[in-house]
Amino acid sequence: MFSKQTYIDRRNELKTLVGEGIVVLFGNNEAPCNYPNNAYYPFRQDSSFLYYFGQQRDGLVGVIDIDNDQETLIGNDIDIEDIVWYGSVDSVNDLAAQVGVGQSAPMSHLKTIINSALREKRTIHFLPPYRHDTKIQMFDLMGIHPSQQKEAASLTLIKAIVKMRSRKTAEEIEELERAAEIGYQMHTTAMRITRPGLTEKYVGGQVDGIAHSLGAHESFATIFSQHGEIMHGNPSMAILEAGRLALCDAGAETINNYCSDNTRTFPVDGKFTQRQREIYTIVEECHDHALAISRPGVKYMDVHFSVCRLMTERLKELGLMRGDTDEAVRAGAHAMFLPHGLGHMMGMDVHDMEGLGQIYVGFDDETRPNLEQFGTNALRMGRRLEEGFVVTDEPGIYFIPALIDDWKASGHCKEFLNFDKLETYKDFGGIRIEDDLLITSDGCRFLGEKRIPYHPDEVEAFMAAGKE
Repeated sequence: MFSKQTYIDRRNELKTLVGEGIVVLFGNNEAPCNYPNNAYYPFRQDSSFLYYFGQQRDGLVGVIDIDNDQETLIGNDIDIEDIVWYGSVDSVNDLAAQVGVGQSAPMSHLKTIINSALREKRTIHFLPPYRHDTKIQMFDLMGIHPSQQKEAASLTLIKAIVKMRSRKTAEEIEELERAAEIGYQMHTTAMRITRPGLTEKYVGGQVDGIAHSLGAHESFATIFSQHGEIMHGNPSMAILEAGRLALCDAGAETINNYCSDNTRTFPVDGKFTQRQREIYTIVEECHDHALAISRPGVKYMDVHFSVCRLMTERLKELGLMRGDTDEAVRAGAHAMFLPHGLGHMMGMDVHDMEGLGQIYVGFDDETRPNLEQFGTNALRMGRRLEEGFVVTDEPGIYFIPALIDDWKASGHCKEFLNFDKLETYKDFGGIRIEDDLLITSDGCRFLGEKRIPYHPDEVEAFMAAGKE
């Protein structure tokens, strides 16, 4: 938790941006796994509630009455039976005082607040809910059916929160640096222990264990797979094989809920083949190109397409693509190899604020994604960069057999793709290199003091040293 003043200042700024009405921010509840008392899923507080109210306890709601300049933390104190099983915790009133909220009230009082606002025809600002228990609670409180709550959510509140959370403060950057340090240990562990004969599950489990042992947890479900062409290839019981590439996409979330997100791709047996190195160096060059040109005022959509043009040029040199580079990118031919965007915003959520609506988080009036074109429709970030933004830089090249077959059968972009040569890469897999960029006053820099090896010679040397 940050200082009390941090949360007071954040709520005051939010009041100014929203202007009028009542803001209701729902915290999360426990999520049992397969029966009520098996809280197998770790509790994770809602990020926007955390940003303004700072408290990790379940069953809380924050209310900000802008018109009357009054704030209330809503929640029920735990009873003696809970104390027997889980120990004593601070009262809701104490929790409120810790973050500078003037008063607290039991959950039953929330209905009174909402009813009063409805009678007075005051605006009730809330965010799009994503948990079913919250949707039911909102239905009971406001009578808005769950199927209509996303559309009924306050666009004014969404835009205010996006504006505030997009630019990271110094104390937030410190947390992101802590997450990067844990991420470094997760990835270097994977590189040290990977060898033929282990299972993907084993390595993935060790990666997750590093985060847990350092008081953190994964910022998303760890991806570790020899099938790097599968974007979200979670670890399986497959045996790691010599000659294959392993893709590890993993990140940590600190105790204060700030994230890291990195990807490395490396040879299972520690040595790249010539063909692997050829493709890898293209991804490496694209990754470093994004680092070189990202700065305040530049549209991240332009960075994305600059990377796509560079990738196309290099793939033409290998004979996998052909034709005019600009025309190929306009047609979306590069999406055969890169079917996702260059990156996304990152912070308290690894896809920061995605639940508020990606169109508001990653885009503005001058950067709307083309939802009709494959690949371009997967862009998550296109808006102009500002100092304090944190974005991921994650180009990749993937050889997806089903996609190759589909485009070959339909003739899609056939003037730009060499399908005969693509056939010989169907067993290749995929390569992605990902790091987290902090946009600075005059450019950008990687988050994390230690750099996870990614240049191919460094990768091989690091893996060789780890086996000694």
